Amino acid sequence: MSKAILQLDGLSCPSCMTKIENAVSQQAGVEQVKVLFNAAKVKADFDAEQTTAADLANVVTNLGYEVKAVKVKEN
Repeated sequence: MSKAILQLDGLSCPSCMTKIENAVSQQAGVEQVKVLFNAAKVKADFDAEQTTAADLANVVTNLGYEVKAVKVKEN
């Protein structure tokens, strides 16, 4: 299982958290996703054989949010 941390820009309301969590969790291979509102970060555990951190960033970008940085930790 890999971990992705996406640093966001433009996260302005708690309902944005739910919108992002729901969309990212629908991506194949995502096991767990959590949006940290105050830190403007998305943390996701995912199967690297089914998706990539770039795919997850694209999901967030397609929702209208800017992804400023992506970090990946491989297990």
